[in-house]
Amino acid sequence: MEKKVGLECFFTDAPGVGGKLKKYPEDFRVKEEIDLFEESEGEYTIAKIWSRNWETNRLVKRLSDELNINRKKIDFCGTKDKRAITTQWMSFKCHPEKLRDLNIKELEIQDAFTSHRSLRMGAHKRNQFEILIRDMSVEPEKALDRADDVGKKIEKEGGFPNWFGVQRFGTMRPITHIVGRKILKGDFEGAVKKYVASPKKGEEESCYEARNSLEKNWDPEEGLKIYPRVLTFERGILRDLKDNPGDFVSALKTLPHNLLMMFVHAYQSYLFNKMVSLRLQRNLPLNDALLGDVILPADSDGLPNKDTKVKVKERNFSKVSEMVKKGKAFVSAPLYGHKSEFSDGEQGDIEKKIIEEENIEKEDFIIPEISSISSTGTRRNIFAPVKDFEWGLQGEALKLNFSLNKGTYATTLLREFMKHPPDKVKFYS
Repeated sequence: MEKKVGLECFFTDAPGVGGKLKKYPEDFRVKEEIDLFEESEGEYTIAKIWSRNWETNRLVKRLSDELNINRKKIDFCGTKDKRAITTQWMSFKCHPEKLRDLNIKELEIQDAFTSHRSLRMGAHKRNQFEILIRDMSVEPEKALDRADDVGKKIEKEGGFPNWFGVQRFGTMRPITHIVGRKILKGDFEGAVKKYVASPKKGEEESCYEARNSLEKNWDPEEGLKIYPRVLTFERGILRDLKDNPGDFVSALKTLPHNLLMMFVHAYQSYLFNKMVSLRLQRNLPLNDALLGDVILPADSDGLPNKDTKVKVKERNFSKVSEMVKKGKAFVSAPLYGHKSEFSDGEQGDIEKKIIEEENIEKEDFIIPEISSISSTGTRRNIFAPVKDFEWGLQGEALKLNFSLNKGTYATTLLREFMKHPPDKVKFYS
């Protein structure tokens, strides 16, 4: 599975502990860190929401139904997986009292206040994690020894590769990047069929059977009769195709905009993962600058400033290298789009090789049929710092606590400790 999303190697050499994630939602806790100030008035409500077993997009749909407001009037900082305990911030174009009156299973409004501004994706700074790895393949004491070897290496280096985790592409069905590529290539029919059908062993039986049936015999009207109601977005697509046969662009537009955008972003993430993997495979450093690298200076919060790009040249090499070593700047690779530019030097060779192998063009990221998901591209740091990093045993499980910058995947750090074969990442579902 991992190789299919560009995760082709490991950062650490020590053996892993095996094990599984998310046996219980309580095994995976994540809390957003954000600076917010309560205002006495405003048209928006900012809310701190605790939830258990709620994936963000489906939670937003449920909230929009309960509050009787358009889902476009609900904004959030970051997308969270379903099988977890999450504490995240959202904004709503409604009065705080409407939120306080909500009664939704496994959801709690912990705070709510008015504001003149809504939240936006990425408005938070960091995420705090508390995670348990259970059912390890070795005895607890041996697992701790292995964890020490991995953890100390990551501590020494100051972080780990900033790969996108498997859940970026769909934990149960890692297909979002494939859907994204089909959209970029103008194959909207293929994109719809890949998203709606494409059954995967391990998903809920009713979902698997419905997808399998539709994949074998494509008939949206019949599919609508057998698709379980939990597949909300898929049913919306099938309903639109029933009313507008053959109009696959219209069908895609029934999806929430952020989900549509996620398809394109997932393909960009796949390309990025392959670039980082190839840099590692060539034994090039992630947290040291090379000539030709494009550097992102750190902002006042210590986060990469993607609006300021500095190319490493002979004249600035010494200064930039020192900044990178001190965590004041980050080496980057492109999240490729129609305005992206390659690095120079060895990193540039890596970027060009991946793009050529994938047979993708800049112009593919301009999507006239759904212009709102066209992407100019940006850059992302290839090395992820980790803070407040602790690990140890809790009973027979390995417990890890750490804080990561927004956009960095905890599962990417966890895979270094677990070291499963690339095709056997294990989650409880």
